[in-house]
Amino acid sequence: MTSVTVLVRRRAFPTPRPGGYTQSMGDNGGYRHPWWRGTRISVDRADSELRPEGLMDVVPVGMDRAYVQFGDLYPEQQLQLQLLYGASQSAFEPHTRVSARVTVRRVLGNALSDPRLGDAKPNEHLTEYLDQEIADLRGRLAQDSATAVSRGLNIGLGLGAAASLVLLAVPLLGGVGLLGTLGVTLNCTNRWSLLGAVVCGGVGAFGAVLSVLVRLRGSADQLARRQTDGREGVVVPGQMARSMRHEGLYRVFVGWVLALAVYFLFSGGIVPIFEVPATAADICPAPGRPGSPVKGTDFWGFWCAVGFVAGFNERWAFGILGRDAARRQSKS
Repeated sequence: MTSVTVLVRRRAFPTPRPGGYTQSMGDNGGYRHPWWRGTRISVDRADSELRPEGLMDVVPVGMDRAYVQFGDLYPEQQLQLQLLYGASQSAFEPHTRVSARVTVRRVLGNALSDPRLGDAKPNEHLTEYLDQEIADLRGRLAQDSATAVSRGLNIGLGLGAAASLVLLAVPLLGGVGLLGTLGVTLNCTNRWSLLGAVVCGGVGAFGAVLSVLVRLRGSADQLARRQTDGREGVVVPGQMARSMRHEGLYRVFVGWVLALAVYFLFSGGIVPIFEVPATAADICPAPGRPGSPVKGTDFWGFWCAVGFVAGFNERWAFGILGRDAARRQSKS
């Protein structure tokens, strides 16, 4: 008697995992590319919760009546725990999501099992305990929002800096040859002038990056408050991170534009504030003049310094921290 082995192909449906992650056939149950998943989470936040919970969903079994009494005696604390539990499910970092939700469950369990909950009036010590735990949770979620803002801005600045390196390398290494294939012929003066503009703009971009990083130190929480207009829960941290990535790219672009504008103003003699130590005409030979290649060092040094200073003053554009917000924080 022959036995027949029947192979049944099972369909793989996405399976929810703790913390909002999902497994799928494409990534081998989440284990084929763990580094890619971790990188994406660190950049764009953890996945959305497939089954969000409310505070009522985490009430221990058999404590429904205690939960009702808790809401009657401590309505403000109950409301705050509900809001914080909802905010914890949209936190930026997975560890913050887990720890904040565990904390809310622990606080709620402690309050419902506390014998002072049976008093006719709210107990001052239990109220103080709840308020302290709520304040700690607020601080933890606020730090999570600040992390999302600073990480998004740093990633945006990094992408802008990488693009600036490409924009610098292409004309320096092959710009003249590329223009030659298009039938454009550049003499010595034209080459020095165009390359000077490119280098000045590129250094201005890095000046803008440094300017933002200097002002970002210790101000990520202020940026997070500005994103939400001071109202918690208006913008989730993942949206803050994406918004600040765009802001970082915008700042690098502003550095390029400012540095190029200053270069053309100074090199064209429109704003004769500084005396340029060396021009392209001084470096290149001309009829009756041998030229001075040694002045190329002065040329590059001057325009790199001018580009960096111009890019560093990207704060002339719309303030990333906002003067009004900074003034309110100093008064408080």
